[in-house]
Amino acid sequence: MGVVIPLEENKNKQASVKPLVDLTKAGMERVNQLILSKAGSDVQMIPEVANHLISSGGKRLRPMLTLASAAMFDYAGDGDVKLATSVEFMHTATLLHDDVVDESDLRRGKSTARMIWGNQASVLVGDFLLGQAFRMMVEVGSLEALDVLSAAASIIAEGEVLQLSVAKNMETTEDDYLEVIRAKTAALFAAAAEVGPIIAGADRAGRNALKSYGMNLGLAFQLVDDALDYGGKASELGKNVGDDFREGKITLPVILAYRRGTPSEREFWREAIEGGQNDDARLEKALGLISKYGGLNDTITRALHYGTIARDALAPLPDTKWKSALLDVIDFCIARVN
Repeated sequence: MGVVIPLEENKNKQASVKPLVDLTKAGMERVNQLILSKAGSDVQMIPEVANHLISSGGKRLRPMLTLASAAMFDYAGDGDVKLATSVEFMHTATLLHDDVVDESDLRRGKSTARMIWGNQASVLVGDFLLGQAFRMMVEVGSLEALDVLSAAASIIAEGEVLQLSVAKNMETTEDDYLEVIRAKTAALFAAAAEVGPIIAGADRAGRNALKSYGMNLGLAFQLVDDALDYGGKASELGKNVGDDFREGKITLPVILAYRRGTPSEREFWREAIEGGQNDDARLEKALGLISKYGGLNDTITRALHYGTIARDALAPLPDTKWKSALLDVIDFCIARVN
């Protein structure tokens, strides 16, 4: 099941993260070595669970942002590698916790850790990775970087709780939804991009530019993800199409279709999302209603808006290969809908 999302605005068919991957290759090799080292433990289950998710094929975009943002300001040292690894561990920990909270069976096309080792192991290994992340932050010796990443960890947890509070509630507003994704997703993108200039000794303007870039990139990234759940393919998503629908998640395509629908259509959404009546036939109807009311296109329009803000945030900075690669990432994140 899927819906075609025609986007005339997004003509960049060649959008790619390859420039960023190529530029950060040496640094990411060191990050990957450190990941394997810090995920190790004498408790056998810890590296088993951690490596199951770490090796599952994610693009590692967040740590690449840390490496690139430090390089933009000519950083020389190994703090960027430790902070990039910390960022990836924070992200991995949140995925382990998310899958438990959301009762997810699939992650990047593989069974989730909770399906193999159970919920308790997933939560506790996530906690172990967070602990390792903070140890590496302390090793870097930058109180400012530690402050930014620890604040992000708190915000992410708040976002999780906020999502629980609005889950399966069709009266959730677009503002409520944006608050959730700003905390759950965008906060870590922002922190990952901000700590690079911090350890490189950049001025406040440079630091704020990368923070704004990361925050708005994260918002665009999540908006596209939420559109893809109703308009993508399982092979591309790494999860089943309609998982958000089955889990009763309130995302922007649903909010828009609900707000714009007739009374009987709104009753359908309440039965499906709040009442758990979410079989395949109802998913098909949901896809039809989202298409009818432009839920996917308008979600991507908002993603394009935040992508433009991210692009503008970098505009005052000197034109370098690093800046160019970061701008390409914006196009890549949004072009995933093609």
